[in-house]
Amino acid sequence: MTGPVGRPARPVGMGSLCVLLASVLWGTTGTAATFAPGVGPLAIGAVAMGLGGLLQAAVAAPRIAGEASALRERRGVVLLGALAVGVYPLAFYSSMHLAGVAAGTVVSIGSAPLASALVERVVDKRRLTRRWTAAAVLGLSGTALLCAAEAVAAADEHTGARSAGSTVLGVGLGLVAGFTYALYSWAAHRLIRRGISSRAAMGAVFGVGGLLLMPVLLATGGPLLDSWSNTAVGAYMSLVPMFLGYVLFGWGLAHVPASTATTLSLLESAVAAVLAVLVVGERIPAPGWIGIALVVCCLAVLTMPTRRPAVREAVHDGPASPGPAGLPYREYHASTPLSEEARDGLVGGAGGG
Repeated sequence: MTGPVGRPARPVGMGSLCVLLASVLWGTTGTAATFAPGVGPLAIGAVAMGLGGLLQAAVAAPRIAGEASALRERRGVVLLGALAVGVYPLAFYSSMHLAGVAAGTVVSIGSAPLASALVERVVDKRRLTRRWTAAAVLGLSGTALLCAAEAVAAADEHTGARSAGSTVLGVGLGLVAGFTYALYSWAAHRLIRRGISSRAAMGAVFGVGGLLLMPVLLATGGPLLDSWSNTAVGAYMSLVPMFLGYVLFGWGLAHVPASTATTLSLLESAVAAVLAVLVVGERIPAPGWIGIALVVCCLAVLTMPTRRPAVREAVHDGPASPGPAGLPYREYHASTPLSEEARDGLVGGAGGG
């Protein structure tokens, strides 16, 4: 099925689904890390994103080689995305370590849509649609409510166990993680929009980012080899959430804008919070569950189909009805490009207005 301007509607929906599936996988990382308590957050981040990124580059090596000239022409975007990939896991896992699994995830992922929208607005001059704005308000309200509920619960139940200073530092690192997540999402999407395949774009960005993380892994990754459970956690983090998750995310970025993808990935914070309750034993007060419900509403707003206005075509043998400037209706509409936002809205995909 195609939209009225010839852009496939189904790939947009599939792109959103790929991002949502990736978000579910990412939501398991904080809980998985708790099964290796002797491994520090820097080592967890380096093994997850570092090895996962190198594996992506290895699998995508033929595509990267075939599109090497195009990647070299845009090496600035590749390097910017790779630098963000190198910083993100160190900030993200440190944030969870200092502020708690649920709160660290919520701050990191919840701040990404605003950062992504800011990057797109400043660099790409992209107009923010009403649908995205409504979804972002719901999602950010939900993440803020969940974060506040977690903070209050931690203060009531674990007084002194987690100092205010460490919580504030964890929140700050979460904001850094959110910005770098938005930045490498934008970089990958920009490469894809410039004609580079998603496998080559993600493989290049994450491969170089993985190389940047190798010194950190060498310096801090010793405990990963201390026990089979630690090694299993490292292998799971590299192969499932990072490798498979970012393959899905790359497919999603080929069909939806980065601001939409980062907003859809708010599902990760809800998944992380639920797993923190069911597996880790953290408690979420009633306001936190309301926040999770708001995140779900945000996802519903972004993914629900919109009515696609029918495009009239002259099918009779007589003269076509005129459009502006005297052009036949069909010729005028075929020669008038729509903005990316308008196309998103017409095909009913995530991010449409």
